[in-house]
Amino acid sequence: MSAPLLEVENLRVSFPTHSGRVEVVKGLSFTLGRERLGIVGESGSGKSMTGRSILKLIRKPGEVTADKLRFEGIDILDQNEKQMRAIRGARISMVMQDPKFSLNPVMTVGEQIAEALVTHQKLGRKEVQQRILDMLVAVRINDPERVAKLYPHEVSGGMGQRIMIAMMLIPEPELLIADEPTSALDVSVQAQVLDIIDDLVTRKGMGLILISHDLALVSRYCDRILVMNSGQVVEECAAGQLDQAQHPYTRGLLAAMPVIDETRDELPVLDRTQWAGT
Repeated sequence: MSAPLLEVENLRVSFPTHSGRVEVVKGLSFTLGRERLGIVGESGSGKSMTGRSILKLIRKPGEVTADKLRFEGIDILDQNEKQMRAIRGARISMVMQDPKFSLNPVMTVGEQIAEALVTHQKLGRKEVQQRILDMLVAVRINDPERVAKLYPHEVSGGMGQRIMIAMMLIPEPELLIADEPTSALDVSVQAQVLDIIDDLVTRKGMGLILISHDLALVSRYCDRILVMNSGQVVEECAAGQLDQAQHPYTRGLLAAMPVIDETRDELPVLDRTQWAGT
């Protein structure tokens, strides 16, 4: 068996408050190979903090500790900022929530994608331009020559998401962390964007961490699921076996999901007394 791409053991993230430090991630542990892992849970469950911790993006006064946080044998917590810059983007990329707003408004689409590439690779001008066009085609953007010359305010929300995905994937990282990458899009565009991510990750043999609050979406696009609540993993299961989940919190999330042929007068509300402290 090949070594894991990512190893996380007893990860903890905390922030100071007037009453002392509060942990937002509490002893999280998992391993990841070249597979698709979904992390799901409500807002505030610690999903995004987990993703940011892997890239060492949590700044002071936040504090990150772990018994192990390794990427391909590299101890992430031991890396200084210069060493992390060589890892971020080149080897691990992260698509942030509502990523269109991460685009620089005064740079063209092509310039921004080029910057993501040449920061990590020394390439000739013609090769960079061809890589940009090829990447725009890969994220299913028609007329890539024209789009590369546009500014962010000239593209739609769905196209902005695709451009950000192109930026994150053009250096060909080994791991992509996608933090609610389609939360600001309508349902039809969501599916298109996630199909693009799924296709590129599968073809390139990458690892994927898909962070979302949408159980149905994660079960469709992932191989394995971690369910988080209050900073802890309460359940882990294969994506295809999500309907067999046993933990009351996971069952509550599933029960609260509306379905097309809904016959209930109202959706149930999570009864948190059932699983408090579990």
